[in-house]
Amino acid sequence: MALAPAAPAGTDPSQQANNAGHTDAPELRLFVMALFFIFGGITSLNDVIIPKLKELFTLNYTQAMLVQFCFFTAYLVIGLPGAALVKRIGYMRGATAGLLTMMAGCLLFIPASQTASYPLFLFALFVLASGVVIVQVVSNPLISLLGPARTVHSRLTFAQAFNSLGTTIFPIVGAGLILGGLAGLSAAQLSGPALDAYRTAETQTIVKTYLGLAVALAVVAGVVWLNRNRLKGERHEGGSILLSFDLLRRTRFGFGALCIFLYVGAEVAIGSLIVNYLQQSQVMGLTQEAAGKMIFFYWLGAMVGRFIGSAVLRVLSPGKVLAAVATGAILLLLVSTHTTGTLSGYSLLAIGLMNSIMFPTIFSLACEKLDARASDGSGLINIAIFGGAVVPLLTGFIADSSGSLAIALIIPALCYAVIMAFGIYARRPAEGSA
Repeated sequence: MALAPAAPAGTDPSQQANNAGHTDAPELRLFVMALFFIFGGITSLNDVIIPKLKELFTLNYTQAMLVQFCFFTAYLVIGLPGAALVKRIGYMRGATAGLLTMMAGCLLFIPASQTASYPLFLFALFVLASGVVIVQVVSNPLISLLGPARTVHSRLTFAQAFNSLGTTIFPIVGAGLILGGLAGLSAAQLSGPALDAYRTAETQTIVKTYLGLAVALAVVAGVVWLNRNRLKGERHEGGSILLSFDLLRRTRFGFGALCIFLYVGAEVAIGSLIVNYLQQSQVMGLTQEAAGKMIFFYWLGAMVGRFIGSAVLRVLSPGKVLAAVATGAILLLLVSTHTTGTLSGYSLLAIGLMNSIMFPTIFSLACEKLDARASDGSGLINIAIFGGAVVPLLTGFIADSSGSLAIALIIPALCYAVIMAFGIYARRPAEGSA
């Protein structure tokens, strides 16, 4: 998933880089690239852990989608406090705090496994996501300080490529580590002490995966802490993002923020259901582990699409391109839900290609002509990522109520329809400024 340019309120990253100089620190740039890689990977790993927890705790789809709800609720709850923390202690120390929070979330998987408690797993995911939000507040403006202003856009694009690389690789590794089963058993076949023992044993595979992440996060946190005083030219201006909510009254920005909410929600909802969808006999009838490895194609499409989209957007109107890919996503959903077998499965996975340019294009169209208030707009866009909590939960509820994953996919389709309308609306350049 693309990450929002999340500058602290009242700070213009590009202006900051121009006026305050920059730090030539290759090791810090490598650190930021590692952050983007980890962000994308951890977020996409949710798509693997959902079917595992669904089976272990015999959950319905609504209950299983609480994984995404707890993860993305952190954007709503922690976004503003995270920005305030970074403004208070600075980028490098803020990044360290975020990384340590992420590590704490990973370590909470240990007691969650020992007690075989689903609510504790959800709490661990919320803590993990809280750290992701704090570090995300740091990442983009930090890139602007780690090199000359004239190359800031290329550095940001390069960092986003690492994000896509993480979303592509982590599901493959996670599927192999997490989705294997014990001798073909399932929680539905067990009860009492046998069920408790099965859950504890199976959740150990989840624990080992997240312990590995905790070690990696500790190493990265150590690197940034050792370099906490290397950053030069850091400056944080006053002002509260709470005052920026008036931007939502601006039709173009308000519409765009809504579309960010819906886009993240649709992308996460589809990714969360891929494993269960491909396991259906009328689709591809795969095992859980084999279906988990297919998530790779969903995120690979998003990565490839970014390279294609970057060229296309140079010659075509961004609004028209956005409307076209949103229409393509709707058509692919229709094909997937009205066919069977391989065609049904791969048409759903191909939606990743349509998703590829949506986030940055919606963001740029929404924030067009915000000028000095661009950072305020970035903060609000970051909060709109909360859609990743709401839309998947609603999709899961429809799946449970109707008894059909195909019917539930009407929710993402409606999200894409609104995004298509925004693309048509925003096909012309914005007028005036906020």
